[in-house]
Amino acid sequence: MKHGSPLQALASSPTMVGAITTLIVIVAVFLAYNANNGLPFVPVYRVSVVVPNASRLVQNNEVRIGGNRVGVIESVEAVRLPLDDPEDQPGTATAGGTGGVVAQVNLKLDKAAAPLPENSIFRIRYKSSFGLKFLEITRGDADEMAPEGFTFIGTNDNDDPNDDDEQILSIDEVAKNEGSADGTFIAQTEFDEIGNTFDQPTRNAIRQNLAGYGDAFAARGTSLNQALEALNPLFKNLLPVARSLNAKEANLENFFPSLARTASIVAPVADDQAAVFGNMATTFGAIASDPEALKATISGGPPALQTGIDTLPRQRPFLRDFTELASRLRPGIRDLRISLPSLNSALRVGTPVLSRTVAANRRLRRVFVALETLVDQRTTKSSLVRLEETFDEAKPLTKWVVPAQTVCNYWNYFWTLLPEHLTERDSVGYTQRVSVISSPPGPLTVNLDTDLDLGAGTVPGPTVQTSLAPPGETVETGISSGGYSGAQATGRLYDPESKTGEFEPHELPIFHGNPGAPTGQNGSDCQPGQSGYLLGKLQVKNQSDANPSIIAPDLPGNRGVTDVYFNRNGTRELRDTRVEARQP
Repeated sequence: MKHGSPLQALASSPTMVGAITTLIVIVAVFLAYNANNGLPFVPVYRVSVVVPNASRLVQNNEVRIGGNRVGVIESVEAVRLPLDDPEDQPGTATAGGTGGVVAQVNLKLDKAAAPLPENSIFRIRYKSSFGLKFLEITRGDADEMAPEGFTFIGTNDNDDPNDDDEQILSIDEVAKNEGSADGTFIAQTEFDEIGNTFDQPTRNAIRQNLAGYGDAFAARGTSLNQALEALNPLFKNLLPVARSLNAKEANLENFFPSLARTASIVAPVADDQAAVFGNMATTFGAIASDPEALKATISGGPPALQTGIDTLPRQRPFLRDFTELASRLRPGIRDLRISLPSLNSALRVGTPVLSRTVAANRRLRRVFVALETLVDQRTTKSSLVRLEETFDEAKPLTKWVVPAQTVCNYWNYFWTLLPEHLTERDSVGYTQRVSVISSPPGPLTVNLDTDLDLGAGTVPGPTVQTSLAPPGETVETGISSGGYSGAQATGRLYDPESKTGEFEPHELPIFHGNPGAPTGQNGSDCQPGQSGYLLGKLQVKNQSDANPSIIAPDLPGNRGVTDVYFNRNGTRELRDTRVEARQP
């Protein structure tokens, strides 16, 4: 007879299978029930931390380091600080009226987290918006490690005399905490403290808002999903907008400070602003009284927006050019303040002139009518063509004449000196001021013919030269050929044999004539009127040595511009009025 194994015998008994199953279920339930307290037979690291307030921190709340769960809170118990006068201990809860009673939180941590540095930082933080909390540990940097059963003291913090708070509220304050050697506790703001910042009517209004929003969103999950789906294009288009706002050129960081300054500016006119909103309420009431007109206005909005979408991109070149124009106008705008007095004077003078321009414009209409008639005539075009030919012919003359005024100012000089030229008084009125320069003196004689008329014919006789001077007087004049002033003056040249026409420039005038002399064509030489009386020889090509006349068209050197100006008081001054852009 063959016997089975013990396992087969056990499996064949329904009673034993049921008992083993029940035992396994009981063990599983026990382990699940005690999972938050840690599994049995697993080594742990127990420490405690004393905090001023452990509100809503209960047993089995998580303990985290760097966001990872490293243990649980084993228990929370109230303890009294071992001080004779608890108020002497800064940072304790005695200021809140607890009489030196604080909370000691006992921690059960995994061995992997042990040991903790003695200057570690502890914070009680919210795990969710429903009030569930956990204890966060930030490992310190001290060399001293907390042994098993060590108690971190978080009630002796904030020894900074410049901090009015009794507790440390940020990581930056930990560095100034002289009591951080045995641990530091950073206080957190509770939800109820946030609510207590508002008065009772405000809290009631917040409660009503939450109830109203809850009722509004209740049973509308599908609609919210559809709304989020419809908002997807908005968020896609929002990305380039956000990039533009984040660009340095947008200067968004100064936007909110500017809003703050704007608010401070409009604060003194708060009553006026309130009146504006009251008037706006009246306006909106009037709009609401005619729903059909409002409906028509709203219906016309999409086509208007579409038109803006189509046309606004075309405005970019204009805006770009306008930006460039504005940048170029900035220097003139800055100088506008200096020019305002002159502009104000011009406006005062110009206002009466503008009032008279109406009648002038009416009369000008007849001028334009006549001009239109002239343009319609067939001969006008041919006249303009001939006028163009005239201007072309006049260009060489203009190129020569214009510098005479723009450089040498001869036109103004002529009219300035002409009145003085006609101020010589005589017995009748005024005559020209003329200094007669005579030719070399000589006897005044004439040739007389002694031809005889015999009736039947004329018989030639000898030529007799006789003097026209009265008896006993000698008359000499420059028209005599006995002296010398040059061929251009007397038609005679120097005769070496008779010694007539001897060169005496200090006694006898030498003819000076500079035809075609420069009048500013080279940019600065204004020769006529500034050359004076030259001595010596300045001969041109083919001029005889016996003819000392100065007939060169361009004298050597540069006399400069004619810059002498006569003032009304009779004084003279040198003033260069040349315009660089108008020089040849």
